[in-house]
Amino acid sequence: MFTPPEIIACRRLVELALQEDVGAGDLTTQAVIPEALEGRAVFVARAAGVVAGLPAAALVFATLDSRVQFEPLPRDGDSVQRGTRLAKVGGPMRSVLSGERTALNFLQHLSGIATQTRRYVEAVAGLKCQVLDTRKTLPGWRLLEKYAVRCGGGHNHRVGLFDGVLIKDNHLSALGRGKKEIVAAVEAARKLHGTAVPLEIEVDNLAELDEALRCGPDIVLLDNMPPEQMREAVRRRDAVAPRVLLEASGGVTLATVRAIAETGVDRVSVGALTHSSPALDIALDYLQE
Repeated sequence: MFTPPEIIACRRLVELALQEDVGAGDLTTQAVIPEALEGRAVFVARAAGVVAGLPAAALVFATLDSRVQFEPLPRDGDSVQRGTRLAKVGGPMRSVLSGERTALNFLQHLSGIATQTRRYVEAVAGLKCQVLDTRKTLPGWRLLEKYAVRCGGGHNHRVGLFDGVLIKDNHLSALGRGKKEIVAAVEAARKLHGTAVPLEIEVDNLAELDEALRCGPDIVLLDNMPPEQMREAVRRRDAVAPRVLLEASGGVTLATVRAIAETGVDRVSVGALTHSSPALDIALDYLQE
């Protein structure tokens, strides 16, 4: 389920996490668990949600001990109920127990993001509006958190500053913040990058929207506009530049996302998907032979 870049990112995180948690050795298991003891355990969802991160959990145990067998049961992106078994793990119990917390940290965090994303996606069901993430991610976790958003049915915004142009309010403020600055910024971006990457510009009001639409960006970001202004923005876009996508952003919540999507915008970006999603409750239960 991981792309090659996601595998690389996950491997780095797993190595860092194991060094942080296990360090020079698991003192408890070394003292309590016989070296030759083998056993089995199962990861279980303690709450309903959407699973994500099973490949990460598998990589934790593979990194610790190649003798540990990890068997995923549902797939990432599947909806699960409370009590659903997510994966079986078996082998040397020292390694199983040493990797338990790290594997759970990956599963709980990524499944929490996927679960929250699914709630937003379901909230706008039946409308053309897509739910996107943002760059508001934990350092080092971005590729995996964006992967979890896809598992929940959401879409990814640009990965970083390197794969898309987004001219934001502070870019314009640094230039002087006026109509001519909007035109100058878009023209400069087009001159340097052409159409090789998507070009998006953020606007705060309808006057800025009108100017932005004349410049021919791919996307216009409507920042913190109330729904009535968004509806007018959609009307103006449809009349002047119907191919330009409109994206709503700023303080979007589960309580407001449906009303925002109903204005006719094409996309809504939600920072809360990655910066505020609660972890999904998952546990590892030992299986008695």
